Amino acid sequence: MTVPFPIDWKHAMVVVAHPDDPEYGMAAAVARWTREGKRVTYVLATSGETGIEGMPPSEAGPLREEEQRRAAAQVGVNRLIWLDLPDSRLSETPGLADAIGHALDAHPADLVISTYRGPEWGPGLPNQADHIAIGEATIEAVQGRDVWVFENGPGSTHHVEVSDGDVQAAIRSLAEHQVYLAVLDPTTPVRAQARAVVYRSITRADRDSRVGFTLVSAPTRN
Repeated sequence: MTVPFPIDWKHAMVVVAHPDDPEYGMAAAVARWTREGKRVTYVLATSGETGIEGMPPSEAGPLREEEQRRAAAQVGVNRLIWLDLPDSRLSETPGLADAIGHALDAHPADLVISTYRGPEWGPGLPNQADHIAIGEATIEAVQGRDVWVFENGPGSTHHVEVSDGDVQAAIRSLAEHQVYLAVLDPTTPVRAQARAVVYRSITRADRDSRVGFTLVSAPTRN
């Protein structure tokens, strides 16, 4: 049983490791929030430059940044902050929490969301080291800040109800990662991949569609 996601906030900061990470799980919720007038900022630790097989990082990084900008725009996000850290090596990168903290100093938020920190998404589905590292660094960065902190992954405690329009926006958002997805699975059309991923991120309760989040900590005002 989950409870409704808090609404007493104005600006959310979503902190992730790579382009496409916001689209794998939370984009429908982001679409709802921006539709209702809330501000959302994406902080991306890396450009995902090692993520396209057969493409040199010098080419893949700028391409993936542009795909992420288009993806963010589909769900109403127009501020993206790049930390320019090395892809696939975040667990070895000193100062990761400090870099996130600097982003929070520059763009204060009252809600912070990061990726799942657990070792596995499910049996036989290991989490990526970069995802774990960015999640742990985000928790470190928010210490002493009176903000909501959530992560997006299994074991949800809270939910955001989303409309069909929000879900369709999330599908369009993920589909903007055209080159990345086409290389990831050359046999499945990009739109079909995006649709499958987004629908897996949605749970159904009666007639409602929901996106789940796990509470890490609440502000003292609550």
